[in-house]
Amino acid sequence: MESRTLHLSIDYVGSSGIILSPEQKAALQTSLTILQNENKFNRVYFWGKILGVKNDYFVAQGVYRDEFAGRKTFYSTDCMQWGLLPPVTAQMKTNAKLAKGRFTGDPSYEIEHIEVKKTGDGDDATEEEELTTIKEEDRLTAVIAEIDNDVRIVPRGAFVQVPTAEVVKNRSFEGLLVQEAAKLCNYMHFREAQCLNLKSLLQRANLDRAIDFMDSIEDDIPRGSWCIQFERGSGLLTLRSFLWPGYVFFHVPATREYGSVYFGTGEKNLDLPFML
Repeated sequence: MESRTLHLSIDYVGSSGIILSPEQKAALQTSLTILQNENKFNRVYFWGKILGVKNDYFVAQGVYRDEFAGRKTFYSTDCMQWGLLPPVTAQMKTNAKLAKGRFTGDPSYEIEHIEVKKTGDGDDATEEEELTTIKEEDRLTAVIAEIDNDVRIVPRGAFVQVPTAEVVKNRSFEGLLVQEAAKLCNYMHFREAQCLNLKSLLQRANLDRAIDFMDSIEDDIPRGSWCIQFERGSGLLTLRSFLWPGYVFFHVPATREYGSVYFGTGEKNLDLPFML
């Protein structure tokens, strides 16, 4: 959710148990404005909070004109001082999968993972221990990137891809109608399209390329990984992810009000296929 409307937007997800104290709201409102001005970002988003054992990580992201390119991620443990996370790499993603359990809340903490590998056959077989050191800051970067890739969503039409291939806010977007908001096909993964099956290609050929350049969550596997719910009559819609418990998206139908936030432990629900 955008930092400039954080004090209002956070109330839309209160029914999901996502709450910030008045002190945290005030601190975030001030520090994120400073962060935006110092880095000359077009927008700063409050991404959410990853719960740690000792401290929690508050996360924010800054973007320039193109919201797909140049996104920078920051973290804080006090809502005031922000540290820049390094760009995610393939090695970080691989190592992050080796780390188990909760985050500690100390970015300099290192996790040691020992893997025993066997070489040779029969009597000549030997075992070697391979030690992998995983820094919590790198794990935090990888987990945030994975959550963004898996479940970060926006309403259909909220962003457009201009002829220069930049992805920018759609100024003519006036929100989804109540009937549209109730359908999963009107929510898109905020990432480059990854669905390349024949069906999706045939469907994409008949769509508006300016706004239908992202994948719809309707085709997510496993089916049933999203929970859609109306609140306040039909005045507010929320979407919750079962794949990443703690991720919540909200939209006020027929308005430009929408956003998302993640409040969780940073642990993926790997048991989801067996729960559905």
